[in-house]
Amino acid sequence: MSDPQNPVAEPAYKDRTFRSPAGIAGGVLLLALGTWLGVDAVIRGEGRTPWLALAGLLLAVPLVVAFTVRPAVYANDDRLRVRNPFRTVTLPWASIATLRSGYSNEALTTSGAKYQLWAIPVSLRGRKKAARRQSQAAAAGDPVTGGRPFLDPTAARPTRSDGDQAMDELRELAERQADAETAQGEPTVRWAYEIVAPSVIGAVLLAVLLAVT
Repeated sequence: MSDPQNPVAEPAYKDRTFRSPAGIAGGVLLLALGTWLGVDAVIRGEGRTPWLALAGLLLAVPLVVAFTVRPAVYANDDRLRVRNPFRTVTLPWASIATLRSGYSNEALTTSGAKYQLWAIPVSLRGRKKAARRQSQAAAAGDPVTGGRPFLDPTAARPTRSDGDQAMDELRELAERQADAETAQGEPTVRWAYEIVAPSVIGAVLLAVLLAVT
């Protein structure tokens, strides 16, 4: 039991996490299929086939993880952390000039750098469905609410798909926390060597094996 005189400090906030369920589901299916085929080739293959299968798995598995399971966006009162396929970018709110939505969702910094938010994909189909629902609601006499733009005129479009709703939440956080003392600082970028290294090794091994075949 905790001591009431020395309470355990609880975090003042928790990260909001944004991910793509469809991307994760597709990645898991691809990993399962690839692993099954690769293991089967290793066990039953003859000659160089098992080695080719191992090199192919070493190349393909990290790439599938990178583009499907790995992408995520974490946001709290201090910063936006973007985990993309090969990099993790940490952006204090004060360093973000705008969060832009077009054919992709992007964070633009005050220095002019641009980072795509892989975990929040743009769905044109979702936007059309959301616009259709709003049109039906308007025809039925229900009020149609607009977005909350943060330095981005495209945010006022009457389309509120899942991705657009996520971007609305991030814009609201950015607008509210941009002047906070704890939200100051410069962007930092870390490469995902745990993804890059095995992929490069797998590619080199595969190239060598194919070259000597």
